[in-house]
Amino acid sequence: MIETLFPLPVTAASELFGDVPEGSGLHPEERALVAGVGAGRRREFTTVRHCARAALKSLGAAPGPLLPDEWGAPRWPPGIVGSMTHCRGYRAAVVARHGDVRALGIDAEPHRPLRDGVLTAVALSDEQDEVAALLHRAPAVRWDRLLFCAKEAAFKAWFPQGVRRGGARPNGFHDIKVTFGGSGGTFRAVVLPGLPEATSLEGRWLASPELLLAAAVRPGRPVG
Repeated sequence: MIETLFPLPVTAASELFGDVPEGSGLHPEERALVAGVGAGRRREFTTVRHCARAALKSLGAAPGPLLPDEWGAPRWPPGIVGSMTHCRGYRAAVVARHGDVRALGIDAEPHRPLRDGVLTAVALSDEQDEVAALLHRAPAVRWDRLLFCAKEAAFKAWFPQGVRRGGARPNGFHDIKVTFGGSGGTFRAVVLPGLPEATSLEGRWLASPELLLAAAVRPGRPVG
């Protein structure tokens, strides 16, 4: 599923709908990070890194340990940008070389409504209005949850350049405005002016009965 959200031939993706054996393939440094957590979290951690290493291998990059930085984001090998995501029953990773893609982010969410109060906490007023209109026009898609998913993907894509250069973590969801495209399966995310590395990101989304996926990309040099 996830690879259909990345039309660029320079990306590599891997996804799983179940878990690999707990601890399988982890480097010692990674194993130490989850030594004190529950079995479910260890399986999740193991599987999403299994996906990341498979994607790195497909790209021809060395799949070393993937450790968090001071913000909790994964440290990718030099010259690589990437993103990982997981939710119940799904794990995925996508990577690319930095010259081809400046930034990317992915997110997966269960295809069900947000809890009461969450939409108003994460969405700008214009976004709330768009979600209400879309829910009325196309109720088969949970647009409230999809907005959350798209903003999370965009935040992951923007975070490495914007937040690290700015020196402080932003407010997050209210710093990025998402607008869904007129054609199905697309969105645009705009980092609001005044923030470090303010920019726009192109996004794609996909819905299945059980799952919502979103991907945001800032391309690098032209491909082809």
